[in-house]
Amino acid sequence: MSTPGTPLPPSLVPDCTKPEAHHEAYKSAKTKDAIFVCVARQGQRWKVELDTFSCNGPTIPGEAVAVLRSVAETLVLTDVVTQANIAPDYISLWAIESEQRAREIAAAFHAAMQGLRLLYTVVPTQQH
Repeated sequence: MSTPGTPLPPSLVPDCTKPEAHHEAYKSAKTKDAIFVCVARQGQRWKVELDTFSCNGPTIPGEAVAVLRSVAETLVLTDVVTQANIAPDYISLWAIESEQRAREIAAAFHAAMQGLRLLYTVVPTQQH
């Protein structure tokens, strides 16, 4: 896992196919107060998982989630992934054809989540 606020390159996205690897990667993310990200093999295809439960700080606001959801929908429409689940604190994309493609997608969403969280921490909250 990278340090908080630093995007993770595809080559460093952990392979959490084995439960022990998932446990260790999640523990590392929590220790570093970082967004959790991993890839995992599912049969012949790959899955991407990210979540912010592993770190302190705000969840991603609805406006930012809409951007992430739009990207995920495009990936589904273009058959890069078959299914996607996007929430303010969790992203899951699966049935990706190759490990390399899964790592690229994981790294891109990780960077986006990092950036969006950082961006929204500098925006003053509006009082209604």
